[in-house]
Amino acid sequence: MQLFSFDEAYLNRLRARDFQTEQHFVAYFGKLLLIKLRSRLRSSSAVEDIRQETFVRVFKKIRSEDGIRSPGGLGAFVNSVCNHVLFEFYRSSSDSLKEDDKTPDLPDLTMDLDGMLVTNQMRERVREILERLPEKDRRLLRAIFFEEREKDEVCRDFGVDRDYLRVLLHRAKQNFRNIYLGNQPDKRPPAEQ
Repeated sequence: MQLFSFDEAYLNRLRARDFQTEQHFVAYFGKLLLIKLRSRLRSSSAVEDIRQETFVRVFKKIRSEDGIRSPGGLGAFVNSVCNHVLFEFYRSSSDSLKEDDKTPDLPDLTMDLDGMLVTNQMRERVREILERLPEKDRRLLRAIFFEEREKDEVCRDFGVDRDYLRVLLHRAKQNFRNIYLGNQPDKRPPAEQ
């Protein structure tokens, strides 16, 4: 695709609603927006909606009194407007998902005795494995997964930053996994065993 250099005359023709200039503008930026949006969205209808909304807002700004003053910044302006429209789309999509989650689930009144037995057995197995871990790993896994504490709070308690917490958590989970799979002996100090 060949880059186009926008000048004051081109911008004036857009302000005057020159049909050929508008067609060129939409064709030129339409291709660029299509490339950008296809890499971020799966729905072709969403891509087209965002493209159209971007053009509506750009033309409105171009024709307003406090519109675009520098034709050289036209490309950056179109890209910026597209980013804003895209973020609004993401926000509205996540809001509609949250609203869907607010519908209450009807409780299942049947008793799943087998499921309860399996859950109790799994809970006991996890408790046994945790007891076999070193104290530091045990405390870390409990804080993150059972107590569901904020990671910043856990960092303060352990005296580490977020990057090192990630390393510690990885090691603790790996130790847990190894014991669970039977690949690793008890790592507690002899006094605790």
